[in-house]
Amino acid sequence: MKKITVIGGGPGGLYFSILTKKAMPNCQIDVYERNKPEDSFGFGVVFSDETLGEFLMRDVQSYELIRSEFAYWDDIIIARDGQTVNISGNGFCGCSRKTLLKLLHQRCREEGVNLHFEQNVDDLSQFADSDIIVACDGIGSAIRTQFASEFGTKIELKKNRFVWLGSTKPLDAFTYFFRTTPFGTIVAHTYQYEEGMSTWIFECSDETWQKFGFEVTNEKDTIDKISELFSEELEGHPLISNKSHWRQFPHVTNEKWSHNNIVLLGDAKATAHYSIGSGTKLAMDSAIGLSDAVIANPNNVQATFEQYDKSRRNTVEMIQYAALVSLDWFENMDRHMQHPFYQFAFGCMTRSKKVTFENLQIRDKSFTDKVLKEFNDNCNVNDKNQSAAFSTFKLRDLELSNRIVMAPMGQYSAENGLVNNWHLVHYGSRATGGVGLILTEMTAVSATGRITLGCAGIYNENQVVEWKKITDFIHQHTQTKIGIQLGHSGRKGAIKKPWEGQNEPIDKVWELLSASPIPLHSNIATPKEMTLEHMNQITAEFVQATKNAEQAGFDMIELQAHHGFLLASFLSPLTNSRKDEFGGSIENRIKFPLRVFIEMRNVFPQQKPMSVRISASDWAENGISEEEVIYISNAFKSAGADIINVSTGNTVAYQKPQMGRMWQTPFSDLVRNTVHIPTITAGFIQDIDQINTIILNGRADLVALGRPLLADANFVRNAQAYENVQTDDIPLQYKMGSSHLYPLKASERKQVEGMKKALKPKSNKKN
Repeated sequence: MKKITVIGGGPGGLYFSILTKKAMPNCQIDVYERNKPEDSFGFGVVFSDETLGEFLMRDVQSYELIRSEFAYWDDIIIARDGQTVNISGNGFCGCSRKTLLKLLHQRCREEGVNLHFEQNVDDLSQFADSDIIVACDGIGSAIRTQFASEFGTKIELKKNRFVWLGSTKPLDAFTYFFRTTPFGTIVAHTYQYEEGMSTWIFECSDETWQKFGFEVTNEKDTIDKISELFSEELEGHPLISNKSHWRQFPHVTNEKWSHNNIVLLGDAKATAHYSIGSGTKLAMDSAIGLSDAVIANPNNVQATFEQYDKSRRNTVEMIQYAALVSLDWFENMDRHMQHPFYQFAFGCMTRSKKVTFENLQIRDKSFTDKVLKEFNDNCNVNDKNQSAAFSTFKLRDLELSNRIVMAPMGQYSAENGLVNNWHLVHYGSRATGGVGLILTEMTAVSATGRITLGCAGIYNENQVVEWKKITDFIHQHTQTKIGIQLGHSGRKGAIKKPWEGQNEPIDKVWELLSASPIPLHSNIATPKEMTLEHMNQITAEFVQATKNAEQAGFDMIELQAHHGFLLASFLSPLTNSRKDEFGGSIENRIKFPLRVFIEMRNVFPQQKPMSVRISASDWAENGISEEEVIYISNAFKSAGADIINVSTGNTVAYQKPQMGRMWQTPFSDLVRNTVHIPTITAGFIQDIDQINTIILNGRADLVALGRPLLADANFVRNAQAYENVQTDDIPLQYKMGSSHLYPLKASERKQVEGMKKALKPKSNKKN
């Protein structure tokens, strides 16, 4: 490549130019920037120690220049209405954006990159002789906009409002100041980036913004109002503006990062919310990726772009996902403000799900000790160091010995609805393995309510007898409690077992029922729309199954109203198109499921709890809304539900879920902390550290495990040993194993913690 043109002189474009010119000195690189060299919008930028380490490896000169101008801090302070807590060991550094650009300008000139300022490029034809045109002209990229359809550009404005200001107030740490106001919560994200200057980003909900009467471009009014609100925090120091207009964060994605010889970089390509401090990092990391690709493919532009996409796409999407999860926490600040202070602070620190309890414990044990003590004080736990997952939890008269739940997982091993020795061993081993609560696989209330021919049932006397063998074993030999999930397959019934074929109908299909005649797949029969007669019959079947469950010795019942099965088909607008009193508004759509629950609750002993499992998102356009989920949860709570098991998806075949670790916890958080009812969460939760983190930050009360418990019946025993939890719930026959297991897990934990400490980036603090 002989000529590269870079449009946009931000950190990403400049750093790409430095690295590429350094490796390919004969390549002509020109940077065109619309502003003057001394212009800069915003105040400071933030990097982690890890990012600075990457700069060191790539270009020592840039590293030394940047390092010499940075302000450093290891601490994060979270302050809420006068209460503060300091969390150390986080390793950050900040720099004036203007200074960073000045230093990168210097490095560009040293390497021979041509810088052109006050050049507003709107016509690319003048660069026809360029091998590559790098479009890094910011969030509002004119080049990207010109070719938006070719790039597959999507821009979503997020809900919160924010304004970027500065101050002369000195700060010793990266500090979040949360302030309660009559109109809602406002947070200031603050950090010092050079001596005598700090960045202050103020953020609030649109509703709060409207109530305060802020105006987008009225900087004086903004500063006057915020200076008064944060007078204690500012301690007499002024706020400073620099084109400080209120904005909503644009979440930018592009299906393709290149078109012909144009390639996107920086905010033009992808944005990450400032709450994870990754905007500039994302741009400069991508600059490294693009430069590597150019150097590796000096004579092949398309190969360059393919390598760039392949090397960076997953990382960028992961950072963007983490940023969205972090942003979601700030969009719901008002909901989190109700938590006790240390739980609130812990929730703020773990909001993106990247940081967990153990991470923070290694960084600053004094902080996690405060979090744990507050939690155990509120739970009336005598041992203030007790692991959160192994604290007790009570629903009506039912007390669980710990908060780990075995999720309902179909075994497809029953015959004519009868459970057998497989189920006895399956459930019995998880009970001896120490789970606090077992929720059985969906158990059908009728033969035609089964999903497959291998599904369990509880609609005749023989089935009750076989289930009682299992509950008797568990109650006799363990402290585990067992609940049964009662359900009806609806339009998802009469299919083969998963290992016989995915969503393939059985040979002799029974009549399928649903809220509306909408098939799940084209290869599955269209269900019949339920009539009042059907509703009466199925309600009676649920009531009888409830009586049978009590006779079989179950401690609890969970009603299946999720994943598009029969009752769930009424709740989602994607599966309910009825025109009668059971369709349309959520008030109508919930009528039948609510009736079923109420009649079940009336015949189940009052001292025993009941749960309802719902889908809080359909992961599809025009699916169930957040407001409807709140309405549904409130309705079941009012009808006597003790806990909501919050799931998502599997309503329609064309769903597009956003999966990742602990991916369903925000939905549990929504229900738990808006409706004020206990919740169960699930979804790619893999270890005891994640379980503790979820419980301590208030996203759920119980954590259900599916696949981890399929793979390891003794997951809980291993976790107890790892956490050094002394327990009396181990069966006597297995007690002697503890003398082997506990030292083994203590050694493993020591090794893991040692590796985490070794991998923690060294601080770049100047002596």
